[in-house]
Amino acid sequence: MYQSLLRYIERHSTTPLAADDIELIQSYFTPKKLRKGQYLLQEGEICKSTAFIVKGAMRQYSVDDKGTEHIIQLGIENWWCLERESFLMLTPSRYNIDAWEDTDLLMLKKTDYNDHLINVPAVAEMIALMKDRYASATQKRLHSVLNDTAEQRYFNLLNTYPEIVQRFPQYLIASYLGVAKETLSRLRSSN
Repeated sequence: MYQSLLRYIERHSTTPLAADDIELIQSYFTPKKLRKGQYLLQEGEICKSTAFIVKGAMRQYSVDDKGTEHIIQLGIENWWCLERESFLMLTPSRYNIDAWEDTDLLMLKKTDYNDHLINVPAVAEMIALMKDRYASATQKRLHSVLNDTAEQRYFNLLNTYPEIVQRFPQYLIASYLGVAKETLSRLRSSN
């Protein structure tokens, strides 16, 4: 289970992992299994851990006053899953995170990272790169929502993350893109 995480760290860091580093990583990342539909985090809870997806698929979403779900993030193998604002500020989450498929995770508590794993150079380098990539991806998504047509947003997602479009149902993809299911259906049929 740890091999995919170790490969991920090595791919996202120029610093090699020493044997002691690997032992430390394995001692602080805890395996967790979720069944489809089981929550990792519910609205109102404080996100105290980050999760690395080893196997499966997750979604982060909010629910409005009318009961409509709004997909914020979708994730699959080798992606990280957390509610960033709650995690960083230790405030109650505005979002839910649940398993879309049966999912295997490796969980890391914020305190364990801050107290122990920040001293592992490869992990610290990977975290810094992840933060930069997340900020860039968030900026791109915001720009796309404000400036691109529904068709452009769909084809950007399809070209950038084809596995996401294949793994999640059309109505979740539509919610993530901020378009009606019918609009997405029309876009997919014209492709």
